[in-house]
Amino acid sequence: MARGLQIVRWASIAAAVFVVGSVLSVLACRWINPPVTPLMLMRLAQGAVHWRWVGIDQRWVPLDQVSPTLLRAVIAAEDAHFFTHWGVDLDALRKARAWNARHERQGRVRGASTITMQAARNVFLWQGRTYVRKTLELWFTALMEAMWSKRRILEVYVNVIEWGPGVYGAQAAAWRYFHVPASRLDPRQAALLAAALPNPLTRNPADPTPFLDARASRIARRAALVRLRGVVPATPRKRFAATR
Repeated sequence: MARGLQIVRWASIAAAVFVVGSVLSVLACRWINPPVTPLMLMRLAQGAVHWRWVGIDQRWVPLDQVSPTLLRAVIAAEDAHFFTHWGVDLDALRKARAWNARHERQGRVRGASTITMQAARNVFLWQGRTYVRKTLELWFTALMEAMWSKRRILEVYVNVIEWGPGVYGAQAAAWRYFHVPASRLDPRQAALLAAALPNPLTRNPADPTPFLDARASRIARRAALVRLRGVVPATPRKRFAATR
């Protein structure tokens, strides 16, 4: 009995430490840009195991220095309901489950991770499909939605997301693939970058396959309909369009 109580006590302490630590970590990142992420370190370790230097090419920029065309393309490609959900898109989740039930045997699986969930996974957790990781991802997603603005979530996302071997964030990706800063990406380039996101290690936006090219065209059409809802400064005319 005493041993059981001791286990419960230590488990309670561990849980309390985790809750307080995770809340403080998310709160700190509301203002502090994460200098490195678990995924970056994991890719470095994977490269070292195979005697291959991957490196970390990341150049943090404020959201105002990222082309709105890229923000629209990313939202259109990864999370069409970004501005209307609280971290989990239930409609996308239902559609993904229905799709996977029909196509899982063929290996064609779709996810339903929102931009917030992807940011939580990249900044605070690790990659993988375990239930433990998914549960923790939901916890950090809820904290981010509660403590961060949509603007901050989008800013962190476009600065930490993996965009190729050793390439992280919009600025590094824009220079790597198109030799321009993220602020000068045109709609086609933005759509190609967004199209590569589900598999950034195998898709090259600068040399798109027919599949990637077609996916980018679909994303560009959808991106034209995305309203950024005040996450970037707008002229009076654009502000009207963004809040309709």
